[in-house]
Amino acid sequence: MKSQLDSRYRLELAEGFYGEANQDFELSRWRSCVDNSQLAVENSGKTVIACFRPVEKSHNPAKQVIDLIKTGEISLELIDDIKLMVPMLRNLGFEEHLKTDYGDENTYKSPWELFNKDDASEALEMAQKCSRIARRVYEYYFG
Repeated sequence: MKSQLDSRYRLELAEGFYGEANQDFELSRWRSCVDNSQLAVENSGKTVIACFRPVEKSHNPAKQVIDLIKTGEISLELIDDIKLMVPMLRNLGFEEHLKTDYGDENTYKSPWELFNKDDASEALEMAQKCSRIARRVYEYYFG
């Protein structure tokens, strides 16, 4: 089952969070940049999933994307790009989501202590790549 509405919605989220991550980076808000980048990457993965099946309620769509890759349903024109998403989905998955919101409770470090400019730059780059791939996949299947 393909769901254009679900996929479009996820793409709008991915691109919106990516836009906010850019603004956060410009304002030197490193934690917020990583947080919004994580949500952009997450929703990029969910955009791809929604082109084929319902999206699971999770902050870590990597497993569902991997399972989708294994099915052979994805066009050969897109498979390499989607495979590139997997490490980024893992890198900015559920654990990173928790850190950006709650910090590291084991070391008593707040989220603002955990992230710096380099972290934000790396997360923003992943968000940009994943958002572009998500748009390409959406346009391929839904025009």
